[in-house]
Amino acid sequence: MKSHQTTQTMKPATAAKKLGVYLPATPAEFQEGVVSRAELNELQTNPPEWLRDLRRNGPHPRPVVAAKLGVSIAGLARGGVTEPLTTEQIETLKQERPEWLEKERATQAEVRKEAARLKQKKAERS
Repeated sequence: MKSHQTTQTMKPATAAKKLGVYLPATPAEFQEGVVSRAELNELQTNPPEWLRDLRRNGPHPRPVVAAKLGVSIAGLARGGVTEPLTTEQIETLKQERPEWLEKERATQAEVRKEAARLKQKKAERS
């Protein structure tokens, strides 16, 4: 008997998340189809121009915006940033350094410091 293996596919939203791009900004054919694991791997290793452009200029999804600004996703929401931002908008925020951004960056730094302290403490116990 021959084993039949089905191709693993994912919804466009899942693929966009794995690629780190904002789904509504992707081409219609990407949004309307399904993406196989092989297609996702191909997009990651040899990104087409539209994907390179989205990664470079945006609009970027919240996790990417948060990472570029050095804050948490919750910090973005507290700062009133609820929409995807372009790279240019992110750079403008970095230059303007609004009060909420400075506060959230400080909070994020404290969270990272505490996580490192806990990791060190756990390592010392082991």
